[in-house]
Amino acid sequence: MGIPKTPLPVRLIVGILAANGELAAEARQKLTERFGAVDLEMQPVPFAHTNYYMDELGKNPLRSFLSFENRIERENIAAIKLETNEMEKIWNRAVNLDPGYMTLGQFFLATTKDQRHRIYLGQGIFAEVTLYFENGHFHPFDWTYPDYKSEAYIKFLEKARERLAYHIATGHPYSMRKPI
Repeated sequence: MGIPKTPLPVRLIVGILAANGELAAEARQKLTERFGAVDLEMQPVPFAHTNYYMDELGKNPLRSFLSFENRIERENIAAIKLETNEMEKIWNRAVNLDPGYMTLGQFFLATTKDQRHRIYLGQGIFAEVTLYFENGHFHPFDWTYPDYKSEAYIKFLEKARERLAYHIATGHPYSMRKPI
């Protein structure tokens, strides 16, 4: 018989998809007020992977990511998704927030949409294993969104993973690392 153990806290990562750079900056400010210091940030880049968001975000939305310094308990991701959904209302959905969390072995996204490969967490929220880490890199699944398969996203997430590994190994955020 296995003995249940509480897993280590995880890294909160939030994707920001915004109609423009000004809205992305506002979302960043709101997220940092709520979740604390940013450990790593991917600056906004053009999002051209789908037209799904065109009615809400226009023809040229921007994608950015924030990786937060403070780790969270993984069971909090459902409440965080509900909270980011409420934040989106501030901008009348001209900003889309995609919270997820990272372990050393996986990257998960929280979603309100049920599919065969998603696990129900409660409160109307599901978790999707979006990427897995193997042989030094993140890898997608068949169901992984096309943008999360991109080199830019994977590079960002691998850097965030390096910082998470440092935090786990030392007990200190990457920002407190000592130069060699």
